[in-house]
Parts: sequence; C-alpha cells; structure tokens
Amino acid sequence: MKVGDTDYRSIWYDQARDRVQIIDQRWLPHDFRITSLETLEDFATAIRDMWVRGAPLIGATAAYAIARELKRSPSDDGLANACNVLGATRPTAINLGWALKRCQSALKGIDEENRADQALNLAHQIADEDVAINAQIGTHGLQLIRDIAARKNGAPVNILTHCNAGWIATVDWGTATSPMYHAQNDGIPIHVWVDETRPRNQGALTAWELGAHGISHSYITDNAGGHLMQHGQVDIVITGTDRTTRSGDVCNKIGTYLKALAAFDNNVPFYVALPSPTIDWSVSNGLKDIPIEARPESEVTHIQGTARNGQIGDVRVTPEATRGENPAFDVTPARLITGLITERGIAPATADGLATLFPDLAHKEALPIT
Repeated sequence: MKVGDTDYRSIWYDQARDRVQIIDQRWLPHDFRITSLETLEDFATAIRDMWVRGAPLIGATAAYAIARELKRSPSDDGLANACNVLGATRPTAINLGWALKRCQSALKGIDEENRADQALNLAHQIADEDVAINAQIGTHGLQLIRDIAARKNGAPVNILTHCNAGWIATVDWGTATSPMYHAQNDGIPIHVWVDETRPRNQGALTAWELGAHGISHSYITDNAGGHLMQHGQVDIVITGTDRTTRSGDVCNKIGTYLKALAAFDNNVPFYVALPSPTIDWSVSNGLKDIPIEARPESEVTHIQGTARNGQIGDVRVTPEATRGENPAFDVTPARLITGLITERGIAPATADGLATLFPDLAHKEALPIT
C-alpha cells in the first residue's frame, strides 16, 4: 500500500543494505518511522512490544528473524534457540508458531553452509504468500459488499470493523480491510465505522490506513457499535482474527465478542476475515484451549497521543492508585459468526465448513516446537 507516493510493505528486506526493515507501529498514526531489525533480540522485542502486530505480520517477522539469526549462528542449536526465543514472545496469535514450525521443518535438513540463504528465501516466500492470500480474501469479501450495495441502490455500504486487521497488520492488503480496499478500487461507495479499540487504540491505525486510501470512515468509541446497529447504520461487520479453531470459534482483539453479540441481536451479518495459517487445526474449543495474552496494565492506565506542542507521549487516565487489568483478546463462539472469509472462499463457521474449503489442512494438527 502507499504512504505518500511510495509503496510499502509492513516488513521487507533491503538487499542493498542487507537488513530487514519494518514500519515501526509504536509511533503510528502520529508519526511514520522505519526501523531496522538486526539481532534476534531486536526481532523478539519488536514482536513482544508490538513494534509489529497482527498475526500474519508476526509470522512473517519471525521468519525473517530466523533468517537473520542463522546468518550469525547456522547450527541446529542456533535454529532451536531462535525458535524458542521467538516462540516465547506472544502466546495467542497462532501464525507465530506456524511460521516457526514451518521454518524449523524446512531448514533442519539443510547444511549449515547454505542454511542462512535458504532461510532468507523462505522468509521471502512466507511474506509473498501472505500478500497473495490477503488479496484473495479481499476478492471473496468484495462479493459480500457488492451484494449489499446492489440492495442499497447507490447508498454507501456501512461496514463496522474492530481493532486493526489492515495492511500494516499483515505484509500487505490486510484481512478485514482487504474487501474494503477492493470495494473502493471497484468504485463501490462504502463508509467504515472504525472502533477505537482500547486500550491501545488500534482503530486509529485503521483510520490512518483508510484515510491514506481515500475511504470514507468515522472513528467511534468501542461502545458505540451496538447503538449504530440498533439504528440500522451498520450493514455488515468484518473483523480479523489471531487464531481460529477448527470448529469456527474466533479469538480476536478484546471487545470483538461484544460486537458479535450486538450484531447477532440486531440481525447484522458478522464476518471474520482470515488467512488459512491463522486456523489452529489442533483446537476445537476456543474458550477452553486458546491462551489469552495478559498485557501490561500501563496500556490501560495510560494512553499515547500527540500533545498540542506536537510531542508524542503518554498520559495517565486513571487515579494513581488504580490498577489496570489487560486481557488482550477474547473468544467469539462460532454460533455468533455468519461466515469466515478465507483465501479459498467463504465458509460457515463450522468444522465441516472449514474442512470443506481446506481438506488438505484439516487433518493436520499443530506440532510442538522442538
């Protein structure tokens, strides 16, 4: 996607400088900064502290981390250590474990002399696959928007989204935003209700993206979505996901479950956009089996913004003695989900629905990193 006049991915390899670069999301939407990641600890910190975020992007970042670390230490011990360090950074997004297992499986049999080069090629492949997958998600999701637009006789299609499942949460295109970008490119008028998504206000990242693409949008408080649905101002909800069970339960940013409940109560279709690597085929019960990341309480008690003097900083929004509790994700049961938008089409949120689209994957179960 473009930032100004330049096309960017959220992560890329600068061959001339021999370095991996990222859009540093700590500063968005207030400032656009590019950061280089060099060491294994750089990559681990970037994932853990959310310089990069979004399940697909975390997976691609981990693959590039493996490639960089194997350039320094191409031994089996070096590979195992890198997987262990990266695997401990964030527990919920399944793409992290998926990428590490894929790298470990592909690289174990490669001799040390060629291992780093092969690892870098694999990282490029994972990144390119993510872009292609997300473009296909957009193509399938576009049909949903097109069908609604046909019924509205030229009036904008009103879409509500939660968190940021945009191109900066993937390598490009995004998941939930990909149908929106396709609709805009297709000339379909849309308006996006963007949840603020406290505590980290990732909706502001979505607003930054949509604004750069010329898409009409409004930034709303997390508690406004139900009100808008009650008054017929939402035609469809599309969110992303960090992990989806084989039975169709979806784990996404905290607050997604409440949006699904409101949509269900108001007969608003609720769709989840996901690439196949986000499906955890080893898990059926999302509430029971998906680990929910607990993040620092400071994300709740403080908020980042731009002051009137132009400086970016944090301010406290709670009394000094008040503690914060910060579960980062919740689980939306499959019964509340209208459908799952994948790169192979739209599936009902059921075990049979996913298995029908992905018969080649449904028999597989996640294996532990060794």
